[in-house]
Amino acid sequence: MKEQNQHCRKNSYKKVGYDLKLLIIDQIQNAQISINHAANKYQVSRASIYYWLKKYSTLEQKKQGMSKKDEIKKLKEKIEELEFV
Repeated sequence: MKEQNQHCRKNSYKKVGYDLKLLIIDQIQNAQISINHAANKYQVSRASIYYWLKKYSTLEQKKQGMSKKDEIKKLKEKIEELEFV
C-alpha cells in the first residue's frame, strides 16, 4: 500500500456584500432555505452564515431595546404629566 501525500484543500469563498448577507439571513429566518443549502447556493461558509445570524440578532435586540427604553421614558413622562394635572 502506497502512502499518498494529499493536502487538505481549503475552500475558497467569495466576498459577500451587505445586501446579499441580509437576503441570506432573511431567507433562513423565514424558513425558505436551510443554512447548509444557503452555504452551497451562495458559495459562503456555514461559519460565516452563523456569524451573520448572531450579529444580526444582537443588532435587532439592540434596536428593540432602545425602542423599549424610549417607550418606557415616554410612559413615565405621561404618568408624571397626568399626576400633575
